[in-house]
Amino acid sequence: MDKRSAKSFIRTNERIRAREVRVIDENGEQLGVMVPFEALKLARERSLDLVEISPNAVPPVCKIQDYGKFLYEKDKSDRAARKKQKVIVIKEVKFSVTVDEHDYQTKKNMAVRFLGEGDKVKASLRFKGRQMAHRDLGYKIINRLIVDIGDAGLVEFMPRMEGTTLHAILAPSKKAEQQQQAPPPKKPAPAASTPAAQAPAAKAEPVATTAE
Repeated sequence: MDKRSAKSFIRTNERIRAREVRVIDENGEQLGVMVPFEALKLARERSLDLVEISPNAVPPVCKIQDYGKFLYEKDKSDRAARKKQKVIVIKEVKFSVTVDEHDYQTKKNMAVRFLGEGDKVKASLRFKGRQMAHRDLGYKIINRLIVDIGDAGLVEFMPRMEGTTLHAILAPSKKAEQQQQAPPPKKPAPAASTPAAQAPAAKAEPVATTAE
């Protein structure tokens, strides 16, 4: 829906057809329930518009305000809400039946990092040729990954075969999301030193020297 279509669904002024409306003025004060004609008359006297802000309420709620400003504020709040929405991305981490320990640890850490960033992880393992006879080895690797990831992720889809590929999908755990959103702990301020807390400097005593 484009902006012009969205605007057409907002009733204003003479387009408000309810028998009665609850009116709020431009300062947020409740003016009570009245017929739309009276509410529109008040709005016109103040060189403002009558805008239906809650059409599903009984009776509908209308506010006396500048319609242009209303659209600007609404667009601003909608854009802010869209910025806060997290786009879920599925990132794939590929394994093989013959994966060595170093490669396994590298890809496991990669999966943990993706989950910590709020993305889902698809762990996949493709069997080639005669490897299909050793599917138990593939399950062993993917199940090990699930155990090693621990609290960093939750299993959304358990390991399963699709053709020649075994895969599982992991989602960020609530604990990991909370840690990502929590602000970093503040470092305690260093204790201020006061002259009274400092030990007095030792006074140097004069040393007598004698010539030989």
